[in-house]
Amino acid sequence: MNAPRTRVQRRPVHGVLLLDKPLGLSSNQALQKAKWLLRAEKAGHTGTLDPLASGVLPLCFGAATKFSQLHLDADKTYEATARLGVRTSTGDAEGDVIAERPVDVTVADLARVEALFTGPLRQVPPMHSALKKDGKALYEYARDGIEIERAPRDVIVRSLSLAWIEPELIRIVATVSKGTYIRTLGEDIGEALGCGAHLRSLRRLSTGDFDATRCITLDGLEAMDETERLACLLPVESLVSGHGRVTLQADDAARFLSGLRRRGEWADADEIAVFGSQPVAFLGTAHARARELIPGRLLNPIEIQQILLNAPVNATFCETTP
Repeated sequence: MNAPRTRVQRRPVHGVLLLDKPLGLSSNQALQKAKWLLRAEKAGHTGTLDPLASGVLPLCFGAATKFSQLHLDADKTYEATARLGVRTSTGDAEGDVIAERPVDVTVADLARVEALFTGPLRQVPPMHSALKKDGKALYEYARDGIEIERAPRDVIVRSLSLAWIEPELIRIVATVSKGTYIRTLGEDIGEALGCGAHLRSLRRLSTGDFDATRCITLDGLEAMDETERLACLLPVESLVSGHGRVTLQADDAARFLSGLRRRGEWADADEIAVFGSQPVAFLGTAHARARELIPGRLLNPIEIQQILLNAPVNATFCETTP
């Protein structure tokens, strides 16, 4: 007989865990493992990272899930290796070889292509992606040998660096806008070099203000006790670190939390993080127009109370290895 399954008692957990996702796991599998280790009631991530990619995957717990969209939209930096001269069916090392060409590429060619692919681009999403058509992921059509027409997307490559690692293998470091496919970028670079290419490896180095040097691995998290795991959580407001800051006194804070606009000497602004002063607590986001502070996404009083009770834990971040 199989041993009975141990039931995990969930609890409210609020904050952001910067996970270094391992190869081979989907973003959701990594999320569920971390959620189980923290015994958290509610969790979500801030953008899918392919199973064949490793690196920065911010995981949001509890109240932090309300602000995860902010990092879905954030710029991201990736490091990849690309094999020149070989194209595959998937654009990466998992696919079947579909074309081979000789490689005759110089350092000057790499510099030319760097300039060509830096800035605004139009990119056709790959068939082997999680984008959906009629409720079905494109990769499911691709597995059945069906090609679906895809509309080009406007993306931006903020910066791009190409360098030789060894003959026929180059290193790509790119900072890109939301929605950019690095596999497609690698394939397009290969075509521009006249030889084709596919990705051999892919790692996300950063998303927004979060970078890999601050991440914890699943193995590292599993080796900790519960207190140490909770100490790895960044506060909910770390998701809005780039916002302007407004602090409200007790009466205004209570009314703001109930969804009421507040009047004051505030300049117009689109992104504001709002805090209460007594006690000091993150309340949510807002924007300001015509001297009015207009509520956006808000925490509820129960979430704020739970966060304050755990403040000594949340204030100490875990040690990570760069």
